[in-house]
Amino acid sequence: MTANIHTKFSLKHTLKGSVRYLTSKQLVFSEFGKPSKVLKLQECKLPDLGPKDVLVRMLAAPVNPADINTIQGKYPVKLKLPCVPGNEGVGIVEKIGSEVKKFSLGNKVILTMPAQGTWRNLAVFSSFALTLVPDALGVPEAATLAVNPCTSFRLLNDFIPVRGEKVVVIQNGANSSCGQNIIQLCRAWGVPTINIVRNRPEINDLKKYLLSLGATYVLTEEEITTTPVFKNKEIERPSLGLNCVGGKSSSQIAKHLKHSGCMVTYGGMSRNPVTIPTAAFIFKNLRFQGFWMTAWNKKASNSIARDEMLSEIIILMLKNKLKAPTHQMIKFDNYLEAISNTLTLKGFRKHKYILDFR
Repeated sequence: MTANIHTKFSLKHTLKGSVRYLTSKQLVFSEFGKPSKVLKLQECKLPDLGPKDVLVRMLAAPVNPADINTIQGKYPVKLKLPCVPGNEGVGIVEKIGSEVKKFSLGNKVILTMPAQGTWRNLAVFSSFALTLVPDALGVPEAATLAVNPCTSFRLLNDFIPVRGEKVVVIQNGANSSCGQNIIQLCRAWGVPTINIVRNRPEINDLKKYLLSLGATYVLTEEEITTTPVFKNKEIERPSLGLNCVGGKSSSQIAKHLKHSGCMVTYGGMSRNPVTIPTAAFIFKNLRFQGFWMTAWNKKASNSIARDEMLSEIIILMLKNKLKAPTHQMIKFDNYLEAISNTLTLKGFRKHKYILDFR
């Protein structure tokens, strides 16, 4: 990416005496509540560029369930209001502070620190919140890199490491963005997966798609209760279970885990408590843990583990072994469409929605 990229955002140079300043079109909320009511699209003055800051022209930023929960005031991270939402995204470096050495004009960068406010077309970020990515990395892949692929990577490495071992992984919510990443990472590492999804009219198309990503088995929540694949020894019982649904679905995962297996909960799309069968809990020596990517990031900020993880994920993306989740790009002015369709009582719909600032 070269430095002579034509700027496509609405850029204003306004004179106040001898001071020139830029304005950014951004979504802002000043109170917690229903996103469609509390979010306002505004033109705001950008702060002066500090010596360690970077001016970034945003290309794209996804709308994640955590973003919606944050606006609603239901997420554990409470932000100082007024606030610009958005935890991840990709942009182009337009200007750098005097002490910034690791970036150049025209670099493609992603946000790798949470709560930076990516739902705006132009922003000043601390250089420490940004990570350089290759120009060849696609916009949807880069925009959605920092949350779900990294969450999937940690889930598969930090509890029962799956690579190089005869480990089977079972997960629910397999059609979610994180679920799709888990399938693809496991395929790249030669790890079999059992993938549970909610039944729906287009279930055959969904199964076909997840199988194309590398899923070993795709079963509905009803089918997993009676499947003969374990009894017939078509596949080993899983050692690692990944739960983002809760309720009865989490109970089914626990039921099918092998002795001394582990179930990790990283979401609760059903909004029902995690249910653990008593017999499985006692007699199978199962381990149950939770995972939150935000907490991991706080501990691993600027660590070797974080850099190695991002590097490995990017390499897989460049080799087309890890694709962006099924998605739909939405022009920034149509943000309400993306927000209203992101999180429902039944979880994700067909696409991840990505705000397009280009």
